[in-house]
Amino acid sequence: MNFTLSLIVKPKALTIKDQFYLNIFTALAVRDYCIEKTTRKAHIKWPNDVLVEGKKVCGILIENQIQGNRFSNAIIGIGLNMNQKSFGVPTASSLGLLTEKEFILADELELLLHKLEARYMQLHQQQYDKLMTDYLTSLYWLNEIHTFVARDQKFEGTIKGIDAAGRLMINANDNTLYFDVKEVSYVR
Repeated sequence: MNFTLSLIVKPKALTIKDQFYLNIFTALAVRDYCIEKTTRKAHIKWPNDVLVEGKKVCGILIENQIQGNRFSNAIIGIGLNMNQKSFGVPTASSLGLLTEKEFILADELELLLHKLEARYMQLHQQQYDKLMTDYLTSLYWLNEIHTFVARDQKFEGTIKGIDAAGRLMINANDNTLYFDVKEVSYVR
């Protein structure tokens, strides 16, 4: 019904400090695939969920294996909702629901893998500026005022981007706040 797959990559040229680029290339590749499958708006919700029309269609998990100061490999888990018809939460959807099509997964896998390979090649060729520009252009709620929760406190702020370590930067009350994964939640 859906894609649940794991990829093993060996990003030998990637330094530990640049590990967020694993999230970037993967999320961009899935977003590229979603754009090709639907005419609806697709965004990346930091750090690496893919949303179409504001609904989550894909989650990504990455486990890094490090040797010394380099990666030996990374395992990238991708869960992409393709043909599922119902969800327990109103914030999730599938490409099938959004396009009113039934996807043949065996046919779609090659295209998804092609998108992943193309973005991985950009990573391998150290096209960090291109990857970062595309990621920021795709970032959900970028430069929009919204409500967030951090440390059990609600606040209004504007996402301004991410820093070199992949932390989310939110401007709130004339201050720039930096958040690691799971330190901030989107509200509305």
